[in-house]
Amino acid sequence: MCHPCANLVMMVRHVINEVAYAPLYIHSFRLVQPHTLVEAERFNIRYTDPVQIDNTPDKLRWYRYQKGLLQRDVADFAGIDRSTYGSYEEAGRDYYPIEHMEKIAQLFDVPVEVLLDDYNLFLYNGQGKQIKAMRAARNMTQAEYARLLGVPIGNLKQWEIDRVKIFKSTWQRIMLLG
Repeated sequence: MCHPCANLVMMVRHVINEVAYAPLYIHSFRLVQPHTLVEAERFNIRYTDPVQIDNTPDKLRWYRYQKGLLQRDVADFAGIDRSTYGSYEEAGRDYYPIEHMEKIAQLFDVPVEVLLDDYNLFLYNGQGKQIKAMRAARNMTQAEYARLLGVPIGNLKQWEIDRVKIFKSTWQRIMLLG
């Protein structure tokens, strides 16, 4: 036997005054566990189209299933730990680092905006300029707007210069005010 490349083995048999060659190509297939297939089938029955999904964890899961990938595959591509990516697919997470989401969107071949929920889109599209615009629309100073929101003026200043990201709960209050 000889190995011309990693997945190819040449079987060689010597018979009197004759040599017989038989190439043997070795495939490697990842085994998908049955519970993973059942989970994917149930999920794809529940959501036939990603526009039906309004949260980031389910969007990530939907696209991953469509590509036939495991969480480990996505995590490796994005350069993060598998458990970190796993937490992205769990409900209850507020913030998704944009540098990771851009890599994941690239893998799924979709714009990053498709994967993000409204809060993360707000952060992605520049929270500072949006908060300033909302404050300007009310014709308020930073101090007045901070009082209206019930936050320290220092926090508002940090948000407006994009130095600190706004908490989701505060963002929700701002969105309710309009």
